[in-house]
Amino acid sequence: MRTVEWRGKPVWILKRTPEMVASLKKTEGKVADADSKRNPDEYTPEYCRNQNRSIKPEILVAVGICTHLGCSPSSKFTPGPQPSLPDDWEGGFLCPCHGSTFDMAGRVYKNKPAPDNLQVPRHMYLGDTKLVIGKDEKGEA
Repeated sequence: MRTVEWRGKPVWILKRTPEMVASLKKTEGKVADADSKRNPDEYTPEYCRNQNRSIKPEILVAVGICTHLGCSPSSKFTPGPQPSLPDDWEGGFLCPCHGSTFDMAGRVYKNKPAPDNLQVPRHMYLGDTKLVIGKDEKGEA
């Protein structure tokens, strides 16, 4: 995972493995807003309102700030039981401050303090290896 800064916020760029992408089907019923319909204009551009929350299924672009109180979640990509996580953990992110958990698409699990999924900033690809954050075909964010 790579972290860059946009508007003073950390933005994560994660190249997901096929296993990480496949895990999103398993978490679908466990997350609070699987279709990213809650506060869509603020948290998820229209072109990312899909199961992957991304333009390219293997690439996640998300703001690394918890939607609860603004803490920074940590990556917990290894599936399986571990401290502070459920035994059926599929991998994702854990906010250590208040225990909010997010799947590999940044979707918040049900019954957690965070009210919304992690923000996906507007972005676009200018080629296979060039990503612009904060701007898309509709203009600047």
